[in-house]
Order: sequence, then C-alpha cells, then structure tokens
Amino acid sequence: MTVNMTKGQKISLQKSDGGTLTSVRMGLGWQAAPRRGLFGSRTREIDLDASAVLFADKQPVDVVFFRHLVSDDGSVRHTGDNLVGGAGQGGDDEAILVDLQRVPVHVDQIVFTVNSFTGQSFQEVQNAFCRLVDETNGQELARYTLTGGGAYTAQIMAKVQRGGDAGWSMTAIGTPANGRTFQDLMPAILPAL
Repeated sequence: MTVNMTKGQKISLQKSDGGTLTSVRMGLGWQAAPRRGLFGSRTREIDLDASAVLFADKQPVDVVFFRHLVSDDGSVRHTGDNLVGGAGQGGDDEAILVDLQRVPVHVDQIVFTVNSFTGQSFQEVQNAFCRLVDETNGQELARYTLTGGGAYTAQIMAKVQRGGDAGWSMTAIGTPANGRTFQDLMPAILPAL
C-alpha cells in the first residue's frame, strides 16, 4: 500500500511483517508543462537530474549522479540520465537503486535531490514526483508529489536515514532550492540533515 507523503512526513521502512527492506528504488518522474504560444500550446524538453548524496555524521562522503553512476562502495546505483522526462508517461524517468544491506555502516543518511541541469524552473515542469519502491517485489511504498510552479531550479526531495534498532526510515523534505548540480545544492541540503 502506497503512502502519499506530505512535506516533513517520516515513515519507517520496516515491512509490515516485521522484516526489513533490503533494496529500494527512488524513482523520479516529470513532464514538461505545456506553454501557450502564438500558435497554440507546446512543450519544451526539460532535463531534470536525480542525485543521491551519502552522508556520514552530517559530512558528505560520496554522491551518485549522472556523471558518477555508482557509489564507491557499490551500494547505490543511478540507472542513467534522462534528458527530456515524460518517457514513462507517469513512470520513473530516472531512478537510483539503494542496496540497504550494502550501505556502509558509517553512512547514516542518503539525501535525494532533483535539479534542472539546463536551468529551467519548476514553473516549466508538471506531474513531478519521487517515489520509493521495494525493489525486491516492485511494490510502491511511498510517493511524494513535488510541488511545481515555483521559480526555483531544484528541490531537496527526500532522505532515507538509519535509525539504529528501528532500521531505515524515509522523510519527505520538499525544500525548493536553486542550482544546476548537487554541489550547488549543498547549502540547502545541510539544514535537512
């Protein structure tokens, strides 16, 4: 059963049967918003990029994005860059796979971001979302609709964090930011840790 998350909401990633998730996918989907022009409406291609920044004690230790598709330890993997969005007609346009059992013990948080590499604002994006899927069975666990319409070019989407005996949890962040790359977003990420 999918949980439709709201900004700031946190959910446990424990399975309902008491087991723990072993592998998850953070999917990102979007479409270009139609723009009215002299000859009717048209859309422009939008290049959004998903990134995952791995933190240990609030310090970045690795990142996975379109130019570094696999974390140094191999536990986090980006499936590849989508330059236009909307390819899945509501499905994932980009995805980051996380093998929770392989994430090194010193990594306590993984923050997922989305940014417009070409600098287009979210005013030009519609139907944008991130979702967490149990990769072992394809079941969608949580979905967070990315609020669009803003003059910003990025968003700190969500994070998964290690909670000791409680296991992993996910928090929807939904903080707008500006930047073309994850490096530009670091000042906006740090307060969410």
